[in-house]
Amino acid sequence: MKRIVSTLAVAAAVATPAAWAADVQYKLLVLAIPNKYHYEYIPIARESLEKLAKLHAFDFTYTNKPEVFDGDLKQYAAVVFLNTPGEELNPAQRAKFEAYMRDGGNAVIVHRAAITPPNGWVWYEKLVGRSFKTHPMLQTGAVDVVDKTFPATFGIPPRWMWSDEWYETTNPYKVAIHPVLNIDESSYDVTKIWPGQVSTGMGKDHPVSWYHTVEKGRVFVTLLGHNGDMYRDPQYLAHLMGGIWWAATGRGQQR
Repeated sequence: MKRIVSTLAVAAAVATPAAWAADVQYKLLVLAIPNKYHYEYIPIARESLEKLAKLHAFDFTYTNKPEVFDGDLKQYAAVVFLNTPGEELNPAQRAKFEAYMRDGGNAVIVHRAAITPPNGWVWYEKLVGRSFKTHPMLQTGAVDVVDKTFPATFGIPPRWMWSDEWYETTNPYKVAIHPVLNIDESSYDVTKIWPGQVSTGMGKDHPVSWYHTVEKGRVFVTLLGHNGDMYRDPQYLAHLMGGIWWAATGRGQQR
């Protein structure tokens, strides 16, 4: 059985892990492009996804090349924007992704991928379901499970201590979402931000993970995942894997 060694050089190219077993359930496309604040996570997340793929019998293409969207997206059960917003796609690639979603494709949006310039690609803003406003400095906070029936909550406690950038968002397009996790703003300082910036919090309704449907597809969003070491954390990986599983298959949610 072949195995691909995770290195920065390999992670910078399009690559598909070898089939972990004959019975691969589905295939993902993972777009992970380094940027100013998010780059060290790339090889770590790749290695963790390789382990999850072997454990859960799926395959994936891991790339930092948006040109992959020029190809056939129908082979992928879901597209994962891993700390990489849709603005990285050119107009033709955006059209291909929109067509993919209209045909029943699915998407997973992770942390930085939820930040996109206002009105730059309104369709993608609606896909995310919320628009980024600001965030205070990274702090430890208490995350509460809102929907214990959703797979992205199965591996974490009802009240979860986590340290992250607690994104504040708005809903200019009135998109209906189903919250999965909510951050308790009383557990951190919502005003702790850099000079010249203002953060006021969102109150009791402050989702940091949710799901909804767009076109004919499923979309899972988690705003968590700022630091590279988070992609080694078993509870965070359980959260991410649960969302991926649901997005790719539509299964796992308790009825």
